Amino acid sequence: MARMETTAPKLPKSLFAYMLFYGGMVTTAGVLGVKQIAIGPLSVEAGIFAFLLLVIMGSSVTELHGKQVADTMVRWGFVPLIAAALLIRLVLILPTDPGMYPPAITAFPIVVGQGARMMIAGLIAYGTSQTLNVLIFSKLAHGEGNLVWLRGMIASAVSQVVDTLLFITISFYGERPILGLMAGQMLTKVLLSVVLVPWLITFFVAFGRKLDRA
Repeated sequence: MARMETTAPKLPKSLFAYMLFYGGMVTTAGVLGVKQIAIGPLSVEAGIFAFLLLVIMGSSVTELHGKQVADTMVRWGFVPLIAAALLIRLVLILPTDPGMYPPAITAFPIVVGQGARMMIAGLIAYGTSQTLNVLIFSKLAHGEGNLVWLRGMIASAVSQVVDTLLFITISFYGERPILGLMAGQMLTKVLLSVVLVPWLITFFVAFGRKLDRA
């Protein structure tokens, strides 16, 4: 009898590329979040740019490949996030080379170190906000390609507000006043969602379709 050969299902090019990009942005967001940046009178952690790209990737994959695939990508995003956190803890525990540049010895733990409370807050905020973004984007759909920019903007704004609410409350409640910090962060994230997301999601959805046709 002739031997039957089976082939694995082919992964769409856009899904492969966007999943890789998503995994990179998950870990980058935590590093960038150490710096606070000023946008006019408002301030926000620099990680917002990576988080916006996560939101855009989630919405783009939802549009191109469906909600179930996007939800799976979000869940797998916990893997690099947790692995990065564990590796950081390991590196902080290991002894420092005496020949290391002295200012870097002091700065490194400040830049990459986070308390357990903030790590837990980050995991909860990530999972909830990214899942909510995919859910809202898919619920607003009324046909393929219908108002992608508007659906992406609304989903991003709502999910970023929820992300800020969860992260700041879990991280700082009882330790410092949080209402002013929360309000400024929310306003900045909503403004960035309105200004940046419509253009970026339109681009990534169109680029993803081009990749899949190639």
